[in-house]
Amino acid sequence: MSNEKNNAGAPAAPSSNFLRAIIENDLAAGTHKREGMPSVITRFPPEPNGYLHIGHAKSICLNFGLARDYAGRCHLRFDDTNPEKEEQEYVDTIMDGVQWLGFTWEQGGEEYLHYASDYFDKLYEMAEYLIKTGKAYVDSQSPEEMAKNRGNFSTPGVNSPYRNRPVEESLQLFRDMKAGKYKDGEHILRAKISEDAMASPNMNMRDPALYRIRHAHHHRTGDAWCIYPMYDFTHPISDAIENITHSICTLEFQDHRPFYDWVIEMLTEGGFFQRPVPRQYEMARLNVTYVVTSKRKLRQLVDEGIVTGWDDPRMPTVVGLRRRGFTPESIQLFCERIGVSKADAWIDMSTLEGALRDDLDPKAPRGVAVLRPLKVIVDNFPQGESVECNAPVHPHIPALGKRSFPFTRELWIEEEDFMETPTKGYFRFTPPVGDQPGSRVRLKYGFVVECTGYEKDENGKVTAVHVKYFEDSKSGTPGADNYKVKGNITWVSAAAALQAEVRLYDRLFSDPHPDAGGKDFMAALNPRALEVVNAYLEPGLANAKPDERFQFERHGYFVADRVDSTAGKPVFNRITTLKDSWGGK
Repeated sequence: MSNEKNNAGAPAAPSSNFLRAIIENDLAAGTHKREGMPSVITRFPPEPNGYLHIGHAKSICLNFGLARDYAGRCHLRFDDTNPEKEEQEYVDTIMDGVQWLGFTWEQGGEEYLHYASDYFDKLYEMAEYLIKTGKAYVDSQSPEEMAKNRGNFSTPGVNSPYRNRPVEESLQLFRDMKAGKYKDGEHILRAKISEDAMASPNMNMRDPALYRIRHAHHHRTGDAWCIYPMYDFTHPISDAIENITHSICTLEFQDHRPFYDWVIEMLTEGGFFQRPVPRQYEMARLNVTYVVTSKRKLRQLVDEGIVTGWDDPRMPTVVGLRRRGFTPESIQLFCERIGVSKADAWIDMSTLEGALRDDLDPKAPRGVAVLRPLKVIVDNFPQGESVECNAPVHPHIPALGKRSFPFTRELWIEEEDFMETPTKGYFRFTPPVGDQPGSRVRLKYGFVVECTGYEKDENGKVTAVHVKYFEDSKSGTPGADNYKVKGNITWVSAAAALQAEVRLYDRLFSDPHPDAGGKDFMAALNPRALEVVNAYLEPGLANAKPDERFQFERHGYFVADRVDSTAGKPVFNRITTLKDSWGGK
């Protein structure tokens, strides 16, 4: 059964939210109606300086999903204006992540894949226009002087001594900056919003920077440029060039919106753009408990060897979630369930895990795994013989057929399925006491057996349980109804079982807010985030393909690791347990 199939065309029913209300009002009013173009064009604009994480996944599902639902399109645009931190590796993994989540930037035979670096020539032209019209100037203060003169939230800023530099002088300096005549930090191009801009209560309107000098190699343009535009300048221009209608950002960009609007308005007045122009809207970012999403902190986890890499299944990165075994459909379902709002809130990790269970339960094939094995010897079963037992591949999908596995003299069960001195309500294996026989249990899909004794090693550890089986009690036969037992446990044949490495992953942090309030997130690492066991699995699981997911009965959902599994020898990762085990913590 392939579990890698994307299903973006059949999402959960969309819930109403303020962004949908805005779009529907715009559609009704014809706000963004233009000849030959859809009325809804969104974009996902990542910077290629790291790996996507669950927060980016929400943005992808939102932007591509809105475009899909309103017969529009969504662009993938790389904000590649910071050459010192950006690499082709990140471009490649972002593209792969978007496609894995079930979306595409292709529509009608056209590819809407863009890079901010595609617009460097246009951005430069527009910057010169702002200089020529007195809306920008070259500032020659040191970075320290600029920071001091910018003021703070309680103190107005001070005009740069270069603010009224003649237009011709600023223009020549800007051209010389482009020609590579100055070192990094010697000059910077700034906007001149208004005469009293430096007193604005919005710090982002205090003559924001437009261009800085960076003598750095760019992964796409090479060494063609040594000046690079700032994000706040590039973003609105890129949106306008691409005819974006609804530019959706997170709340930290709310105070940047006046500058976004100013840039587009100035350049529209200059004839660079036609109305209607893009509008920016903000929503709360995704905050999930028990994870960190800061790229710096995620990189620290990788660099210090806390995790095995960006795709470590404990990481909240898209590649990590994928390797862990999450499905595109489960992430889409999660994003639909949490919705969007303007209020910051924490989403519990159990919500993501719940979406995964709801996605996998109706479609994941079943299997049996014994993770902490204890030997069972069926004393009255013939040595060397076997009886074939059967179980449904999926209990609710008969069309998937049956899976089979042998019942033999020696079996493996879970250690927890035997107790020398049973507690009240324990219905699994217990030994005979005096004249009282041992407990009877059904070996699921097999026979009813009765415990007759057990063995211990010199340290007092139970090493084997002895039982007798009842030949007429096999599941699915008429005689099975003659036996009424309370215990029903899973098992595998010791002779036929697949021995496999199983990685029991859990949450990387034990604190729901590991980096909140300036806490040292490394101190909150969960020592039980990974346990590796040598387990015994039913033999048919040897055929599991990388990325194929299963429900291991009683244990949870597992996936054949996409990196370390080989033909006939899969390595399994636990995706999540059958139910939330953190609810009471």
